[in-house]
Amino acid sequence: MRYAIAANGSDVAPHFGRCERYVIVDIANGAEVAREELANPGHEPGLLPRLLNEEGVAYVVAGGAGPRAVNLLAEMNMGIFVGISGSIDEAIERIIKGELEPGESTCEH
Repeated sequence: MRYAIAANGSDVAPHFGRCERYVIVDIANGAEVAREELANPGHEPGLLPRLLNEEGVAYVVAGGAGPRAVNLLAEMNMGIFVGISGSIDEAIERIIKGELEPGESTCEH
């Protein structure tokens, strides 16, 4: 399963569209099997869901996301976990352990 984690530095970013980059992680058989980074090309409505869909992402992880982004992701059959904070590595561990649960968006849209 492929996840895109919105990232600022080594932490999960508070906003899906306004992060520095996305850490793209492949999880299989209870382990991380690949990791790459994708620069955020900018906060243009609709661009990021399309880009992540082209990358084969199944789920997005972020502190928050606006309703339009959430709807576009859903239209492209991608899920989103919002309300997530902490380090990228902690988020990946939670994904692997099946402990990642969606919370309330920290984004103020």
